[in-house]
Parts: sequence; structure tokens; C-alpha cells
Amino acid sequence: MGRRTIFKRFGARLGRALYLLGRPARGDGGRGGTVIQAYRGFASRQEIFLMGRIFRQPRVSPKVRQGRLGRHLVDLGRRIVRHGAPGIPVKADYGGSQQQLTTDRFGYFCVDLRLKKPLASSHLWHRLSLEAAGEGAPCRSTGAFFLPPPQARYVVISDIDDTVIFTGVANKLKMLWRLFFQGARQRVAFPGVAAFYQALHGGVSGKEFNPMLYVSRSPWGLYELLEEFFHLHAIPAGPILFLREWGITRRRPFPIRAKEHKLTLIRRMLSVYDTLPFILIGDSGQRDPEIYAQIVREHPGRVLAIYVRHVSGASRRRAIEPLAREVVAAGSTLLLAVDTQAMAQHAAEHGFISPEALEAAPQQAPNLHPTRKLSRPTRSRIREALKWRGLAGARVAGKRKALNVVIEGEARGDIRAPRG
Repeated sequence: MGRRTIFKRFGARLGRALYLLGRPARGDGGRGGTVIQAYRGFASRQEIFLMGRIFRQPRVSPKVRQGRLGRHLVDLGRRIVRHGAPGIPVKADYGGSQQQLTTDRFGYFCVDLRLKKPLASSHLWHRLSLEAAGEGAPCRSTGAFFLPPPQARYVVISDIDDTVIFTGVANKLKMLWRLFFQGARQRVAFPGVAAFYQALHGGVSGKEFNPMLYVSRSPWGLYELLEEFFHLHAIPAGPILFLREWGITRRRPFPIRAKEHKLTLIRRMLSVYDTLPFILIGDSGQRDPEIYAQIVREHPGRVLAIYVRHVSGASRRRAIEPLAREVVAAGSTLLLAVDTQAMAQHAAEHGFISPEALEAAPQQAPNLHPTRKLSRPTRSRIREALKWRGLAGARVAGKRKALNVVIEGEARGDIRAPRG
């Protein structure tokens, strides 16, 4: 490959990266002032939930032409210097149902709109109108939200870091480099995740269009990068992402604590989709086991299965044990998985996805791990199965491989019938 070709490709990828990073500031058409940035939301027939943010940002000189590298740099600069606008009145409207809101100290607003008439549509994606007080004329925009069809049978809630993508992607520069300057093999999605999540979204029939909701403690500033990442890897659907505000300033250089962030959002999702069961997917590295244990305890009978990707060492076993006991008590299922294929296999066996989807997924046979099942789990058997030496204790082709561990509650019921 010649030097000119290398520089040409690098320039194209750099331009694409700058375009993506500057895109949030570009929605004002260069006028500056008040800007509404709405993030994708979700809805039931009775309720719409959507988050967004109001910004103040500088204008662009008419001399700066659209579609050029200079404009991309200007928009990136505008994104860096813009700031959230607190205390701004916001009105959300869908079909005559309205809600009046006020932005918080960081400029965020949360639409939680109860509808006058139930939503009835064959379309999956819809838009509600948003209006905010601007400098002079009001600022208007729309926000997209997902409405599952009647045949949807369950809702999937998934963590992102160490569940969909490897650790380190929360670093913006590293993620940007991997997305645009490295080949597809260097990108950092866990093997088999895209096929498995597509199968969950499609369900047994392939046309259930089950809601896929992604929750992360990463900052909202990563929204566009994660969106591009999901698109490149064909991870469904949308994606619908709920991140959090880090609140970093010159006076406070570290993220603010948000212990209840994920738990609060998951509770809200359970409330909006109060007629559907849930599948929870996370990892053992941070607080997913503790959060999911509390959800199972608060909502017995609502959680069909919990898939936890095992990425941490023995120190996290004590957090997983209470989750396993809660799962058993609720008659649900916990899979502590080393690989995605184990999750897909379990989902197919329990009727969450079609056997054809499992066959179509990449098998990655050399990397598959054996599975240990506990069909009548007692406290001592759970403790023994989750011991680090137990998770690492199987020899395959002369090599020691970590185990997938399935813990089944005795009273697990069949998945609920589709809504009429």
C-alpha cells in the first residue's frame, strides 16, 4: 500500500471522526443560541419516557462552508464550549397529550408523559414534539421513541461496559481510535453479542421486536460514539441508550457519584412495561449483581432470566451469591457466563429465541466453555459452584477452562403469552 493511499485513508477516517464528534452541535444549522438534544426513548401504549438536554452554544460564521474539514473542526469546538442550560421551561407534546418540564442544573429534562389515548400503531418508531424557551423565538425539535408491537413478549435490559464491549471503551479517545482508525477485527465488541442481541430482539418468530434497553454509567458525552459503535456492529435496536451526567467542571474534576442511577432507570422501565417480563444482562465486574438482586427481590415473577458475563475474579463472588439466592427464591434463572454462546444456548432452550437464530450465530467452537447446571440449588451448592476454583475447574482437550454456571429456580414459569 502506497504512502499516498495511507494518508488518503487516514484523512477520510479523521474527517468522519470529526464529523461524528461535532454532530451534536450541528443541529442548530449554525445559528447558535438554544439547542434541544433529545435522546431516544421508549413507550408503552399508555406512556412515553424520553430524556434530553438543553444547550447554549455559539453560532457559526456564514463564511464557514458546510461539509468541509474546517466546518467539522468548528462544530467540534462549539460542542466543547457549549454548556447545559438550567431552569429552562420545556413542553413535550404527542397527539394533544402534553407535559410541562424544567431543565435541571445540568440542563437535562426527562419526559414521562401519560397519554390521553392509548397508542395504537404498526410503526415501531414515533416522534414527539419538544419546545423550549429560546433567546427570542422558542426552540423546537422532536424526539424519537420506540413502541413495541403487540407480539412483543419480553423486554431486554443490558449493561454496556464489559457486557457488550470490552473495558476501556468508556475512554473517548480510545473508542474513537478503534472505531475509525483500526480494522474491524480490532473493534471491541464481545464475540457473538450482535447475533445474540438480534435474536433477542426478534424473539422466537424473528418478528417480535422486543424492546432492547441499554443502561450504562458512562457519560452522556459518549452517546454519539456508542451509537456509531452499535451501528457498525449491527447491535439492535436504535440503540436506546441511557447514560448519566458526570458533572465534571474545573472546580470538580471527578465524576459525581450516582449510586442509584441504574437501579432507578430499571425500576422505571419495569413500570412502563408493567405487562411484560424482563431479561437482564450484565457483568460481574461492578454493581450489576447487587442491582439485579434488588430488582428480583422487588419484582418477583417479572424476571425470566439474568445473564451475567463473568469478567472478574474471586472478590466478586460474595456479590453474586445473594443474587443467586434471590433468583432461586423467585423461581427465575441465573447464568454466570464466560462466553456469549452459553447465553444464546440457554435462551434457545427456554424459548426466548429461535433455534434457527442459535444455529445462525457464530459458534466459535475453539473458545466454547463447558456449562455446569444446578437444577435443585441449595445455599451450599450455590456457594460451591460459585467458588473461583469451581468456575475455573474443567479440563477440555488438556487445557483448563472456566465454567459457565446455570442456577435454575424450581418454580420458573413459562414465558407469558403475546399480548392480544
